[in-house]
Amino acid sequence: MSGPGMTDRESYHDDLIRGILRDVRTIAMVGASPKWVRPSYFAMKYLQEKGYRVIPVNPAAAGRTILGETCYARLAEVPGPVDLVDIFRNSEAAGPVTDEAIALAAEKNIKVIWMQLGVRNDAAAARAEAAGLTVVMNRCPKIEWGRLHGELSWGGLNSKIISARRRRLRVA
Repeated sequence: MSGPGMTDRESYHDDLIRGILRDVRTIAMVGASPKWVRPSYFAMKYLQEKGYRVIPVNPAAAGRTILGETCYARLAEVPGPVDLVDIFRNSEAAGPVTDEAIALAAEKNIKVIWMQLGVRNDAAAARAEAAGLTVVMNRCPKIEWGRLHGELSWGGLNSKIISARRRRLRVA
């Protein structure tokens, strides 16, 4: 695996993830859904709230608006540069999406291929790395952003906020 901070395809140094999330501004989310109950919708909304421009890519929703952004059928139709391609498709579909991103990398300024939780395609990752792109697999940028910025505690994880113990009332 190439690039600083990468050790293997399942383990990434925090500095690598932090650097990607710091430097990226525009994300093409392939597999974004207009349905508010889908994980891609929630992840897109969260990333937008963190200051990213997230452009949805989904042929079934092309031409519609998702969270204020026009949805496109393919990466090639997305206007302007894209820093990161976030793949919200299955592992098999990640191959063709990665190949399209590689073909468009110079034109669109694509630097990172990011495959969501449960998505792993080693052959596609190897092709992307050979083309000079950084690859992250089986991770979610929303979760990684929250983890690196201390927001996982919003769910009560390791926050010492949610407890089975009764709170002591303060008497003034």
